[in-house]
Amino acid sequence: MKKNIHPDYHEIEVVMTDGTKFKTKSTWGKKGDVLNLDIDPKSHPAWNAGEKKLVDAQGQISKFEKKFKSYKRNKENNASQPDPENKKK
Repeated sequence: MKKNIHPDYHEIEVVMTDGTKFKTKSTWGKKGDVLNLDIDPKSHPAWNAGEKKLVDAQGQISKFEKKFKSYKRNKENNASQPDPENKKK
């Protein structure tokens, strides 16, 4: 390996959204720094089947909802559409 071209690889502490902590190695920050996560597998709807809501820290969720507020997905709309499996051949 060439010298003085690689980032420092050191141990940091990661704090999950529920307060649990673990140590890992990373090039982020400095040795001993603490990385507090805003979103992790315990809080993101993609990993918890939508059981928890995201905290809208920067207004991104609000922007998305405002942009797509006229598009609604509900059972009534889906029921009025024909079922693709029941097509006549």
